[in-house]
Amino acid sequence: MEEEKNIRINKYLAQAGVCSRREADRMIEAGEVEINGRLAVNGDKVAGDDEVRVKGERVDYRPEDRQTVVLKYYKPRGIVCSNDGQGSRSIYDQMKDDPVVSKYPRLIYVGRLDKQSEGLLLLTNDGEFARQVSAPGNFHEKEYVVTIDKPVVNGFLKRMSGGVELDGIMTRPCRAWKTGERTFHIVITQGINRQIRRMCEVCGAKVTRLKRIRVMDYTLGDMQPGEVREV
Repeated sequence: MEEEKNIRINKYLAQAGVCSRREADRMIEAGEVEINGRLAVNGDKVAGDDEVRVKGERVDYRPEDRQTVVLKYYKPRGIVCSNDGQGSRSIYDQMKDDPVVSKYPRLIYVGRLDKQSEGLLLLTNDGEFARQVSAPGNFHEKEYVVTIDKPVVNGFLKRMSGGVELDGIMTRPCRAWKTGERTFHIVITQGINRQIRRMCEVCGAKVTRLKRIRVMDYTLGDMQPGEVREV
């Protein structure tokens, strides 16, 4: 049991699939986390037999029993990546009756897709896994099929591949290649908000369809919109 005491509370909550470590730190500072009936502070350590509550709800989790679950989900267009859709249908609304999803509590998404984008979204019960996949410094690849409102020409692809400036930040060099008159594939290793749409705008084009087909070695394959599969 002493070895388990080495688990910091933010890592504990991340492994339990409650949230990311960063969000755990925020909730601890806001007084929303308790350990054995007292308010937690950043740096606290917990064991599997400690009682941890978040916003009054007990976290039923033992580190020694942890099994990371990863699901693939085809996010349809028009669905938002959020617990609170704020008037829009969210991925959790969409998946709530799915028999695969219902087996696993506290699933979080890994790397969001904006409302009008579609394609591969990973879901997991392990916040640390989500953090590792999403961290820009890990240079994990994400591949997209992009359709724009004009013909794809070599100059456009060269500029996209070389990197463009977004709010004072240069995007990393990436791979992009033509696959149709107005479609191309692009592989990026960053996660800047609406990155591909904004890159296209800088290069003089508007995205009419954006579909993610790969995250690292996880691929969308022949999945259909709204479908969930266990990895």
